[in-house]
Amino acid sequence: MPLAEVLTDLNGKIGEETHLSEWLPVTQELIDMFASATGDKQWIHVDEQRAKAESPYGTTIAHGYLTLSLYPLLRGLVDADKPIFPGVKNIINYGLNKLRFTNAVKVGSKIRARCTLIAAEDIKNSLQLTEQYTVEIQGQERPACVAECVMRLYF
Repeated sequence: MPLAEVLTDLNGKIGEETHLSEWLPVTQELIDMFASATGDKQWIHVDEQRAKAESPYGTTIAHGYLTLSLYPLLRGLVDADKPIFPGVKNIINYGLNKLRFTNAVKVGSKIRARCTLIAAEDIKNSLQLTEQYTVEIQGQERPACVAECVMRLYF
């Protein structure tokens, strides 16, 4: 699908939900792997006994940046066999405009992404999309994370 066609189609969908992911379980193993990768081994994330005794949540919680880093996976951007648009050869995360961590994700919770298109524009032979990425926690009213994510798609 040519870039111009995709852009025309997307401009008609601004303000609409563009993606709803499946629920993803947040396990202690996932939290521990993120802690190892980033060096952020604060007890509230990795020490189950101390978190049970001292944390206001009564258990360990996921890092806020872990919930943010799951955007490509939850958005469906990591499977080359399932591009978000026909003809997309590469997707680059370009950055964030706004980011808030509004609720803690307790270990054992399930989260999912709800994405809404904010903007679509042709920039430097690519399609730049801005989406609101909202991470919902199953059974919770308040989301865990709300961010404006910017990506560039190359055809």
